[in-house]
Amino acid sequence: MKKSLTLLAVALLCVSCAPAGTTTTAPAASGTASPAASAPVSLSADSGPQAPGGTIPATIGITWDQASKDKAVDVAGKAMTDFARPGVEETQWANDLARWLTPQATADYSAVDPATIPASRVTGPATLSVDDANGFGVTAAVPTNAGTFAVQLLRTDTDAPWKVNRLTPPPS
Repeated sequence: MKKSLTLLAVALLCVSCAPAGTTTTAPAASGTASPAASAPVSLSADSGPQAPGGTIPATIGITWDQASKDKAVDVAGKAMTDFARPGVEETQWANDLARWLTPQATADYSAVDPATIPASRVTGPATLSVDDANGFGVTAAVPTNAGTFAVQLLRTDTDAPWKVNRLTPPPS
């Protein structure tokens, strides 16, 4: 308790000694040019520059190869196979599916009742929609007896495993 109070007192002392920030803006000098950008500007979603002189950013080190595509197709199919089992007990279903999921997806799908899943089997191989500029993510279309599910897969590096982030049912 004494240590906590001491730390709190030190933190308050440091905050009270810090210089106060200003909330007013300095008046602009007349006849001076605006400062140059210190870094290249990024592009908007339409690939148009957000500011004049923008350049398209390069991909971030992960390129697509056939092995990456094959692994993504494999994970999408296996994850959908584990997902499309409405007759399996909830705990077993969640545990089987979790091995394919990102941490966020594991949390999201932990409350799903498998009995509510419309698909009960995968009916064909997954196909990918690859964005060559994004080696970190891909969407796979996986056909089932209830229609084609979209399976979003993510990875953190070239050698990292693909993980499913979202399984989206077909539009009804």
